[in-house]
Amino acid sequence: MTTQYTWRGSFTDAEVNALHAEGFDHRLFDDPWNALVERHSLGWVTARDTPTSAVEPGTLVGFVNLPWDGLVHAFLEDTLVASTARHTGIGTQLVAVAAREAKAAGCEWLHVDFDDDLESFYFGACGFVPTKAGLLRLA
Repeated sequence: MTTQYTWRGSFTDAEVNALHAEGFDHRLFDDPWNALVERHSLGWVTARDTPTSAVEPGTLVGFVNLPWDGLVHAFLEDTLVASTARHTGIGTQLVAVAAREAKAAGCEWLHVDFDDDLESFYFGACGFVPTKAGLLRLA
């Protein structure tokens, strides 16, 4: 499979909702992803498999959102790869494109938080370094 990565690539809300439900193992929501990323994000990266025709886009197999503070801090959120495409380097490439674009926009820091089982992905494959951080659960 050839994968095409696009900064601020087009997607449907249904595509990202399905990927999010699969990636985070929850029920399918009807969240307005396009409106959310347009309002809160520096950008996002889509990963699509090779399209079957010039008219139809390829299947969305990966997505990452990049909210920011409007200055020098960007945040990786919702790094998602379809189960059928995992362990092929798509997640690493999504993060690399997001990091490149954040730097091009003038960001100096890229933050991410994640569950323990993703440590080797973010610290190993993506090059993040561990730091102390705090987390306050609000709900």
